[in-house]
Amino acid sequence: MVKIANIELGEFPLLLAPMEDVSDPPFRKVCKANGADLMYTEFISSEGLIRDAAKSVQKLDIFDYERPIGIQIFGSDIDSMREAAIVSSQAGPDLIDINYGCPVKNVACKGAGAALLRDIPKMVKMTEEIVKATHLPVTVKTRLGWDESTKYIVETAERLQDIGIQALSIHGRTRVQMYKGEADWSLIAEVKNNPRMKIPIFGNGDIDSPQKALEYRNKYGVDGIMIGRASIGYPWIFNEIKHFMATGETLPGPTLEERVEVCRQHFTHSLEWKGDKLGIFEMRRHYTNYFRGLPHFKPLRMRLVQSEDIQEIYDTLEEIAHTMSYAGEVEG
Repeated sequence: MVKIANIELGEFPLLLAPMEDVSDPPFRKVCKANGADLMYTEFISSEGLIRDAAKSVQKLDIFDYERPIGIQIFGSDIDSMREAAIVSSQAGPDLIDINYGCPVKNVACKGAGAALLRDIPKMVKMTEEIVKATHLPVTVKTRLGWDESTKYIVETAERLQDIGIQALSIHGRTRVQMYKGEADWSLIAEVKNNPRMKIPIFGNGDIDSPQKALEYRNKYGVDGIMIGRASIGYPWIFNEIKHFMATGETLPGPTLEERVEVCRQHFTHSLEWKGDKLGIFEMRRHYTNYFRGLPHFKPLRMRLVQSEDIQEIYDTLEEIAHTMSYAGEVEG
């Protein structure tokens, strides 16, 4: 049984990675329904939280059906991060996660996210202050290092464990790599196999199939896997991995009707949480992923992303469900 403090996650948990503009409550709901064991909010700006910025505060919304769930915060100022941890704890999550891995310019170039990989002492100090500030378990998500010459993750993991974090998720790339090239899990395995490490170590990067998930579990010995991009438009990946690990059998992919139904549920949750206007707008980024490989989809996609009428969107989704009669199964 893998545990973060007293949170039981099963024998080999599958985690939904925090993704900006993706991992909101509507998306988390469909992932939870399809097997995600632990989920995180989108990363939330510490400065936004302590200024009570509406967009940051809204990201604190969590629901009981999502549990266990962590709120992930990021920032460059230690005092602001400490305050943000206190505010986040009051929202009632199961844990607080610190983002030391985001590589995008508007985060890293402001001294937050993966930028802390260039200043490990500050990273350790910031983490220590957050651990002291909350009664909840604190976890960290990070990368191997800033670049090829600064892959200090083995030592960094020890230092973070020593000041009280309860789990560590590692993306197998440096910040400089962004999301390019193949993720290197060998250093993740080195962290996991370090006899000093007692906390769960979760691997992240390039897991896009049940076969690869099983291969990486066996090869690198991690306690669980965090899945990000492969879940966008395909929340079924969690249950597919679990089934393959348990039986060695590959589940058939979702039918077109199942894709439409989950997309419809996602859209409905989006309207409920964000309201009609924003719910319609922010759902547009998901349609291509839900129906990737569907022949003759382009005109229907254009209708979905251009329409501002809720009933028209539902009707278009219904029309997509009926295209199977002439298009056949969705290609992988």
